[in-house]
Amino acid sequence: MTLPVFGRLPLSAALGLLIVAATVVLFVFGPMLAPFGQEEVLGTPFADPSAAHLLGLDQNGRDMLSRLLYGAQMSVGVSLAAVLISFCIGIPLGFLAALTGGWPDLIGARFVDVIMSIPVLISALVVLQALGSSLPVLIGTIALLDSTRVFRLSRVVAQGIVVMEYAEVARLRGEGLWWMLRREILPNALPPLMAEFGMRFCFTFLFVAGLSYLGLGVQPPFADWGGMVRDNQQGILYGLYAPLFPAGAIARVTIGVNLVVDWALAGRTTVQGENR
Repeated sequence: MTLPVFGRLPLSAALGLLIVAATVVLFVFGPMLAPFGQEEVLGTPFADPSAAHLLGLDQNGRDMLSRLLYGAQMSVGVSLAAVLISFCIGIPLGFLAALTGGWPDLIGARFVDVIMSIPVLISALVVLQALGSSLPVLIGTIALLDSTRVFRLSRVVAQGIVVMEYAEVARLRGEGLWWMLRREILPNALPPLMAEFGMRFCFTFLFVAGLSYLGLGVQPPFADWGGMVRDNQQGILYGLYAPLFPAGAIARVTIGVNLVVDWALAGRTTVQGENR
């Protein structure tokens, strides 16, 4: 597996890594850094920023900064959990389909094609309306829908690896399925899968924020950034900046992860070119 060259870190990559590092800190320590509780009413709605409330108060008189810090854990945590589960489902199934071939591969590929033919938002809205928007249902629904994309990529990548000479030699030696997955396919498939992980996280992060904005994502009393945009959107009519703070946080995380993914892909391409 080849990794980007850290000695040639461009400005965009440094900015992306800084944003990702700050997001990780907020995700881990956000509630501990919050000066007030996420549901604590402290004053009049949409009060202006002050020394006690640096970002002002929201539509219910709660501290905006505290809710942003609490929301970081929920917004990032739900997205990260969904992506991890989708990769745990999609990667093994995609690898197995590519290795076994035949009717299991055909059935799996056609089933995924059927699921992917339905828009993700419509599928998620139907499931969440029917089963509710609890955190387990929300995470499980997004993970299952997203695992189809991971399955397709894993299958294609694995199909390209199993026809290589070193994989054919391993098969002729009589290596088993588990050995092939662990020693031949997974190490060589890691770079594109790592890049896909970053891109899928961005998609899921925005998708969770969109569902919360529609009222079907993270539910009160938990704070999350998409729901905060919805709750405070009326402030725009009065020239207030309250909804811009969570919207800016969503944009910042998305841009940061994209910058890191772009750098990782560019670094991998550069290293491979030099190796040739």
